[in-house]
Amino acid sequence: MKNTADKELSACTPAPVRPECFNHTCNLPYGLIAQHVHQAMKDFVNFLDLINSQFCARGMLRLELFLMPATFSGMVGDFITARIPEYCRGVVKNRHHNGHPDLISFGKFPADSVQYAQEGVEVKASRYASGWQGHNPEAVWLMVFCFNSNTLNERNKEEYEPRPFRFTGVYAAKLEKSDWFFSGRSVSSRRTITASVTKSGADKMKDNWVYKDSGELKR
Repeated sequence: MKNTADKELSACTPAPVRPECFNHTCNLPYGLIAQHVHQAMKDFVNFLDLINSQFCARGMLRLELFLMPATFSGMVGDFITARIPEYCRGVVKNRHHNGHPDLISFGKFPADSVQYAQEGVEVKASRYASGWQGHNPEAVWLMVFCFNSNTLNERNKEEYEPRPFRFTGVYAAKLEKSDWFFSGRSVSSRRTITASVTKSGADKMKDNWVYKDSGELKR
């Protein structure tokens, strides 16, 4: 039986992206196809494998344990956003700092930069299979990359079990404002204002799934 150290070593190698789990009939905009998404996901898995193997060799924590959960999720989304245009020439990464959406149509805006537009694809990564959030309720294409990985909070619990990073699903759809629930915040709250995708929005995205692993997370 493996001890925790051996399991940590095994968890340094992410689970491979499974080609048979892609939906090649999904509807995506701007010339995007499932194969482009597949390539970007494989790039991330290879990147994480390289980083974690080096960290492990130096006695350091895996990247998903080293970073705060939200920071790691943001990094997954940023990496995918940067890699998809390498395979799909119809989109580019929005070069505007904190510009919205993340991916925009190639050549649509000057210098491929726009502060805000309703044309493009917003990319997010999440450990959860629902309850996805954004800063505003808006009509936009949303693509969410769901994954399963450990967090530092888990590691500090008695029942902690090391496991490798694994993509569990990718879902995408053109959402309308009615597919979001805007929660706002109280006057005294310091929490970032967020909006959540409603059940209607999540249903649209899951009906148009791009990737779905058999071990998909439940919530």
